[in-house]
Amino acid sequence: MKPNQIKTNDLMLNTVTRFVTFIILSFSVYLFFAGHNDPGGGFIGGLMTASAFLLMYLGFDMKTIKKALPINFASMIAIGLLIAIGTGVASMLFGYPFLTQFFEYYQLPILGETELTTALPFDLGIYLVVVGVALTIILTIAEDDE
Repeated sequence: MKPNQIKTNDLMLNTVTRFVTFIILSFSVYLFFAGHNDPGGGFIGGLMTASAFLLMYLGFDMKTIKKALPINFASMIAIGLLIAIGTGVASMLFGYPFLTQFFEYYQLPILGETELTTALPFDLGIYLVVVGVALTIILTIAEDDE
């Protein structure tokens, strides 16, 4: 070992990463579902998810995370765009303007009275696009350095 080289112990970083990633992903899910009534939605939920994935990439090596999460972020972007555009086009098929939102209350067995809305699939599309774009950019920059 060279005198200027310090041996690092990533045990603490790996342990903290596991807990913090869970907290960030939980908050991301909350923001995603709160989006059509309160501040939040697909964009900020997607950014939070991307930050949780980024933390995992920083805490562990690239090969480990790619093996654990074999996600093709380019196809995630395409799927998200199809869902978001499909939600807007679906309202046009019923004679309404592009991206008209519909909602209705339904009685569900365990959840009780629940509001179902077309904003949720649109937010899902935005969520997938944001996660895909953010991680594609970040991982492309990170892989150039190696």
